[in-house]
Formats: sequence, C-alpha cells, structure tokens
Amino acid sequence: MRHTPYRRMLAATLFAACAALVPMAAAPAAAVQTARVDRHHQDDYPPGGLGPEVTARLDKTIEDVRRQAGIPGVVVGLWMPGKGSYVRATGVADTATRRPMTTDGFVRIGSETKTFTVTALLKLADDRRIRLDDPISRYVHGVPDGGRITLRHLAGMRSGLFPYSADPDFVRDLLSDPERSFTPREVLAYGFRHKNTFAPGQEFQYSNTNLILLGLVIEKVSGQRLADFIDTQVLRPAHLRHTLFPQGAEFPEPHPRGYTNQTLTGATADATDWNPSWAWAAGAMISNLQDLRCWAESVATGQLLTPRTQAQRLKTLPTGFPGLSYGLGIFETGGWIGHNGSIPGYQTVTVYLPAKKATLVIMINTDISSGGQEPSTLLARAVTGVVTPGNVYDGAIAPR
Repeated sequence: MRHTPYRRMLAATLFAACAALVPMAAAPAAAVQTARVDRHHQDDYPPGGLGPEVTARLDKTIEDVRRQAGIPGVVVGLWMPGKGSYVRATGVADTATRRPMTTDGFVRIGSETKTFTVTALLKLADDRRIRLDDPISRYVHGVPDGGRITLRHLAGMRSGLFPYSADPDFVRDLLSDPERSFTPREVLAYGFRHKNTFAPGQEFQYSNTNLILLGLVIEKVSGQRLADFIDTQVLRPAHLRHTLFPQGAEFPEPHPRGYTNQTLTGATADATDWNPSWAWAAGAMISNLQDLRCWAESVATGQLLTPRTQAQRLKTLPTGFPGLSYGLGIFETGGWIGHNGSIPGYQTVTVYLPAKKATLVIMINTDISSGGQEPSTLLARAVTGVVTPGNVYDGAIAPR
C-alpha cells in the first residue's frame, strides 16, 4: 500500500511473520517464545541451497527488473525450509557516490507499519481492554459518523473515512516542506474536512486515516505513547532488535539513500531525510532485512496473539482488486500473507507463504512507479514466479 501524498495508493503485498508460537503447558509463554525466536535467528537455511540453476535465474530476474524499472538498489531475502535461502543485494545505495547496496542496511518500511499498529491493537483486544466492534467515538471525538464506525472497520479499511493523504492541501503542505513535523490530529483534520466516501462496512478503501485513529486509540487505552507501547508489547516480545518507531527524521546507519518523484514539480528528489511523522501509525517505522524476515512469520502465524484473535486478523475480505483480499491490517495474495510498504524514497515487501513456510522480504530505495506499477510489486511478482510458480505474488491495487 503506497504512502503517497498525491497519488492514490497502489498496493503490492507485503507480509510479516517469524516463528509460530505453540502454547506448551509445561513452560511459560515468554520462555517458549524466546526459545522459538532465538532458534529462528540462527541461519538454518543453507546459503545457495536453492541450487545453482534457481539461483542463477533469480539473479538474472532481479537484475532485469531492477534495470527495466529504474530501481537504484535492491535487497531480496528468500527463505524456504528444506530447500535453502537466497539473500542478495544489487545496484547502488547512493546514486551520487555509487556506493553499493548492501544487505545490512535499515530502510523506511512505510505501510508495513500497519502490521505493527494493528498487532498492538489486537493485543489490547486479547487483554479485554478494547473490543473490535467498539465504535471509534468511544475513544476519539469528532470522527465523522464515528458512532457507526468500529475499530474493526478501521483495521480492515472499511470505514469510509476520506484518506487525508489524498487531500490537495495536505499534499501541498507536505511537499512544500517535507522535513516539517505533523501531529496525528493535524493530519486527521485534512481528511475530516471531506465527506465520508461510503457507509461503514460497505466497501474497501485503503486510507491512512484509519490507522492514525487506531494509533490514538492505543495511546488512550494504554496511557503510553504509541511508539513506547509498540516497543514493549510488540517489538521486544518478537525479539526485533533493529526495528524502531522514529519520533522525527532520525534514521540509523547504515541506510541507502531514498529517491522519489513525489515532489511539487515531479522531479526526482532525495527523500532520505524527510520527516515521516505525517504517516505515524500508518507508515513511519524503520527496520532491516533480518527483523523483517522474523516479523513475516510472526505476524502471519500469530505468535503474539491468541488463536481466536489471529483468526479474526486473517479473515480477509475482497477488496475489489483482482488477486487481493484484506484482513485486519494484513492482506493475502497468491497464498502469500503480509503487507507491503511505500513511503517517499523507499518500498518494501514482507510476506509469508504458509503452504511452504516460505518467507520473502524485498527492500528498495525508490518509490517511483514503472509502467504504472510499484517497483516492489514487479520484483515480488518476478521472484515468486521463479520460486513458487503456483503461488505468484500479484496483488497490486490500482488507483480509484
């Protein structure tokens, strides 16, 4: 899902998961989780285990897409139990210095943030501190039709609330000063000036407005800042040591430079140090390859949630876009479960294929579309076409 100020969100699929946490009566849940996650961090997939022919095909396929789509740098990680792994970086992290892309860099993960925010919300549901069918008006005042829009509608992109990132004044204000800081209430105001686009639950519409509201719910109920709650309740239990929720434009090293044409003139610009505060609970987070690898399986298999709540998250509904269904802050395409991310300068895909227990992570340093499609979607489709031809990632959402 694209974090775009002036184009409607195009979507590819990104998912996340780590290691299924099966309850054991003889051991505390925390101990079981630690053992499972720590074992997963050991690289038990033999490098090159996919075989020289498949590896060569992947090398060529990825490089072909990279060049044709004009992507500066690409990182691809693929892990398939019983077969092996494939981890490669190609292209450049900096178009000026020609510094090569590497597999150890941090990137802005855009809409993959939604999987973390919704996981935090669902943990509150597991703790019976909120109910998914509560109206948003119970927690946040001033939401248009807030008495009928539920937390479930918000997490499933079925609220009908206008996406603030499509408001022309927001676009102008952001792109005139992309390093400025926005508060959640400020971005919501851009969306609330518009009429709702449909009655709650009637349709699917991807809208960052939904996630900003869920972030406010989490803060109100928990009494903590969203970043702190996600850190203690999601990142630490999942052992994600290289994932963070920045407060401003801070960006850990090393990281590639990020390039976008989401500018007032349409010219390409370096968006590396743009402030992602405007995306907040919908898209501000940062991570790296190994953490995303772990998160893919974790979120897809419900490590941090009860089975009942995880089942609700994975109950996907049609989106109106071929090949893509959406659950609660997560989607499915071609059997792959997860989420994608796009924010000026960067795109990611983090998905898990339960049928083969396979994980795919893609990170690139541009969000400039190619032939009307997101470059991360092109890469994910091409990679899965080689390694899982029966399960091709192909869930792009076209503009409406």
